Parts: sequence; C-alpha cells; structure tokens
Amino acid sequence: MFTSFRMLQGTSPIVPYDIEYLSVAGGGGGGSRSSGGGGAGGVLTSTWAEASTGVTLTVTVGAGGPGAVDVTEGPGTSGSVTTITGISSISSTGGGAGGANPNGAGLAGGSGGGASRNGSVGTGTGGQGNNGGAGFEGTSYNGGGGGGKGAVGGNADASNGGTGGAGGASSITGASVTYAGGGGGGAYTGSGGAGGSGGGGLGGSTSASTGGGDATVNTGSGGGGYGNIQAAGGGDGGSGITILSLPTTHYTGTTTGSPTVTTSGDNTIIKFTGSGTYVT
Repeated sequence: MFTSFRMLQGTSPIVPYDIEYLSVAGGGGGGSRSSGGGGAGGVLTSTWAEASTGVTLTVTVGAGGPGAVDVTEGPGTSGSVTTITGISSISSTGGGAGGANPNGAGLAGGSGGGASRNGSVGTGTGGQGNNGGAGFEGTSYNGGGGGGKGAVGGNADASNGGTGGAGGASSITGASVTYAGGGGGGAYTGSGGAGGSGGGGLGGSTSASTGGGDATVNTGSGGGGYGNIQAAGGGDGGSGITILSLPTTHYTGTTTGSPTVTTSGDNTIIKFTGSGTYVT
C-alpha cells in the first residue's frame, strides 16, 4: 500500500495526514417548577482528510446554560455553541433549556429541552442530538427529560419526571467516553427523572425539596429540572469540549489556551475545555 504525497518544487515532500475532531456544545439549563430537563449540547464528529501544515485551528468551547431561578417560574437558559474554524467551519448547537410550569415548552437546541406539563417538547438539531420528552398533566404534573445525543428525552408520567436522553460515546481519546446526556425532568409528584448517561443532571423532587442537579462539566450534558417553587432552582447545563486527534509524527506543539495534550497509540490527543488554538 502506497502513501500519497504532494511535492512542491524545490522542497521535501509534504505527506498528507488526517485530523479527527469531536465538538460538543454547552448543555441547556433545567427549568423551574415542575419543569423539563435541559437538552444536551449538539455533538459533531468527523475527520479532516489530508490536512495542510501551517493552518491555525481556532476553538471556542460553549458554556453550559444556567438553570432557572425558582422565583422566576420560567425556563432555564440554553447552552452556548462550540466552534472550530480554520480548515472548515464547525458549529455545534447549544442544548435547549427545559420548559417550566404552567405550560412551558422545552426550547430547541442541539438536543431539545424537556417540556413542562402540556407544553411542546424542544426539538433537536439533525445529526447533533434528539428531541426532549413530554411533560405530564393530570392528577399531578411532572416535566419531561431533556434530549441526549443518543436518545430522545423520556416522557414524564403521573409518578415521575422523565429520564434524560442517553448520551453518545466517542473513542477519540483512545478510550470510550460518553458525552451529551439529557437532564432529568423535575417532579411535582414522585421522583425526579434520572439524568441521561454522559453527565445529565438529576431531576428535582418536590417531596424531597430538591432542586435540579447540575450536569457534569465538559460533557455538554443538560441540567435537571426541579419540582416546585418551594425547592431550589433548575440545574446548570455542563460546559462543552473540543478534542482533536492526529498522528504524533505531525504534532507541532504550537497551541494557545492550555489544552490537555496526551498520546494514545500513534496519535496525539489535544483536549480543549476552554477556548484556544492549534497550528497544524
């Protein structure tokens, strides 16, 4: 098998190589009072083939959206976008916030936020995430789970808030890690929904006077919704992350923003938990 290469006149051959990337946006915050869980930040992963030397890749990592304060009785705040520019422009959409009592809709995002009571679910972005779950209104009212990269948010029922949608696994670092789980829905009656795998926040419960749980940082997961106004607010969404993987023989070491740099087999892994650059 032959390796293709390009030759510039009077220079050594330039051997092309691939750069794999993972881009995860910030997760959405949980809503207040019988609310939906926040949706996970959008996830994009692919490979740039035959990367050129001397290109500056600029990374901006999106923040997680804050959960709603209990006195507002409103939705949380959606997460912020994560971007990579240089070779091409990559933009992962922030997770949608969870909806809140009385009829609050989950907000659209990378993954959509869960709905409160009979509000509409938040829609996810195609290829990046999934829709949030439906709330429940009847003898009780509970919030739906936020959508995750791997699955839609769970619907609430008469006894529990909806479970956050499962996250999605990536092995870009050399080990399988799950990112972007949805936040669990808050429960006015019964138990709050579990957070989705990958770091989604647990939904709060009125009976236990618990607020929505915060999502795990740098996973892009959604924050949990919470139960009633007597409890604390909605959980905060998790901040995003960007990871680059390239052959160690082509790693230049030219970075800003203090990324974490490790190796796995023949590849160097550059992990950005905040904004920065890498020069190919």
